[in-house]
Amino acid sequence: MSSVEEFRAEIRGWLKTHLSGSFAALKGRGGPGREHEAFAERLAWERHMAAHGWTCVGWPKEYGGRGATIEEQIAFHEEYALADAPARVNHIGEQLLGPTLIDHGTEEQKARFLPPVRAVEELWCQGYSEPGAGSDLAAVRTRAEREDDAWVVTGQKIWTSLAHEAQWCFVLARTEPGSRRHAGLSYLLVPLDRPGVEIRPIVQLTGTSEFNEVFFDGARTDAANVVGAPGDGWRIAMATLGYERGVSTLGQQVGFRRELDALVTLARRNGAAADPDIRDRLTRAWAGLEALRAGALRGTAPSAAKLYWSHWHRDLGELALEVCGPAATLAAAAPYELDDWQRLFLFSRADTVYAGSSEIQRNIIAERVLGLPKEPRP
Repeated sequence: MSSVEEFRAEIRGWLKTHLSGSFAALKGRGGPGREHEAFAERLAWERHMAAHGWTCVGWPKEYGGRGATIEEQIAFHEEYALADAPARVNHIGEQLLGPTLIDHGTEEQKARFLPPVRAVEELWCQGYSEPGAGSDLAAVRTRAEREDDAWVVTGQKIWTSLAHEAQWCFVLARTEPGSRRHAGLSYLLVPLDRPGVEIRPIVQLTGTSEFNEVFFDGARTDAANVVGAPGDGWRIAMATLGYERGVSTLGQQVGFRRELDALVTLARRNGAAADPDIRDRLTRAWAGLEALRAGALRGTAPSAAKLYWSHWHRDLGELALEVCGPAATLAAAAPYELDDWQRLFLFSRADTVYAGSSEIQRNIIAERVLGLPKEPRP
């Protein structure tokens, strides 16, 4: 048995043993559009994982991780998804902030922030998008000014996932007055439990609120809480986005596979599969998912991967309602209780917008990957 197979068998056995008892009820809980489900219980589960060394498996051992290889990380995410384990509550800290600090943070920052992330004692959110700077991230207007031993942050962030549950936010802010676009930005670590921070949940099509608006009105963070040099925030922010679209997407694809398999079963049961068009679209969905996996294993460019999976998942949501038929237009119960297919359709409408819209991803692919002329800009 290879080391990867041994690692896979180890995590599979651990999940089988520990995702039981009081934790058994958490199977399948949480995830996009359902982050409100059993949040406190999922937090307890993840702290249980941390106590047994199963958080941050890809981090180097000197920072509390297992130093898992890429192949072992793939095995971990796949086995976690196959076990129907609950959606992670700490993924922003573990998969985005942690790797960013490991590669770009100071030793003091690593010592302060990495242990609480690994132990799931401090949760993080991402302060990038703004009302006038969504996918065009270089247009951020949130500013931070240096005052003695602190940065003073003023501005607004939006679509901030799980900010209402987080204690910290990594914020892209403009720290050089008069700077434009990619220049003059800094990557700041900002506490959310201090004066000058207001968090307002945003109600989504699903009726839930996992996104938020975050307002900074003179919020302060220590001067040392800047990752990289002041003004070098764009480079650090892009590094974080690269980590966001890493091997963990393979676990996401296991969830996609489960959704597709369930939809095929439903189509056979309710007779929708007798429609040649429905059969063709289900087949295309299967082929598309196979292509997604192959691309992830080969290391597809992050922008191309985001573009492809978001459209695949949105299309699956549309197909699901067609398989369900006219009943899909009715809520499962009053006043607005949705079934899984309705929730998939509604939430997946945002897949092609959040984490970089499809239009922006196409520009990045054209300009930075293919080397085509840049789109004219005012």
